[in-house]
Amino acid sequence: MTENEARHRRGCGHDDPHVPTGVSRRTLLRGAVVGGGALAAGGPILPSTAYAVPAIYNPFAAYAITGQWDPPNHNGVDFGMALGTSLPACAAGSIENIPYNGTGGHTVTIHHSDGYRSQYTHLSRFLLANGASVGPGTVVGLSGGAAGADGAGNSTGPHLHWHVINPSGVRGNPISFGSTPPPVKGEGLTLQKIVGAGGYTGPLDGVPGSRTWLGVRQAVRGYGYTGPLDGAPGGGTYSALQRTARGGGYTGPVDGVPGTNTWTALARLV
Repeated sequence: MTENEARHRRGCGHDDPHVPTGVSRRTLLRGAVVGGGALAAGGPILPSTAYAVPAIYNPFAAYAITGQWDPPNHNGVDFGMALGTSLPACAAGSIENIPYNGTGGHTVTIHHSDGYRSQYTHLSRFLLANGASVGPGTVVGLSGGAAGADGAGNSTGPHLHWHVINPSGVRGNPISFGSTPPPVKGEGLTLQKIVGAGGYTGPLDGVPGSRTWLGVRQAVRGYGYTGPLDGAPGGGTYSALQRTARGGGYTGPVDGVPGTNTWTALARLV
């Protein structure tokens, strides 16, 4: 590891030196998973009871992880991506832009429900105003990180740093949340019909499991998916499905967050 790499791992995204680390997956995932609602910007809410975790998904699953969650050396996850890449919101919430946020540089904080926050650091550009309400997949800024560039903080190369903060102010590994909105039964049936081309031979019950998703990932290789064939869907899988849906007339964004238009177009293919 070079001296610059070591310096980056020590400081990347550390906008608040007083934030504790080392939260367990059990602590992060306590409570029922619910949809995140907008929360006015402000300080963390100290919990007196178990707080419901917002429905956070990983919009960056299609990108290589270049910096693992490794507290106390690195309290977040880094994704390698080209300068100016669009950064979708990982859950519903409200926006707080923090320019020149210490070692993290330009930082977008998304305030979720019940005091949870997500932070993206080293941005090259903010796109929304403070207080703006966003839904999952809304683009909130553009990635940066080029060494010495405006807003890059301590970054030594283009990438995105992402971490989640719980209501107690404790940083957590965002991959621990990692959920993606599951398809409803009709959408699941569409998937199972499509993935016959990917080797799926299970029941057509509209309830996709790991075998269905494995088949999906095999079937969408030709539509830009380059991730693992592990039967666990993420943003990269859903983005490839949206590209597949172009053949059924889908004209919306490829943002990894499929909606009614995506599923309607996919249904036309079967």
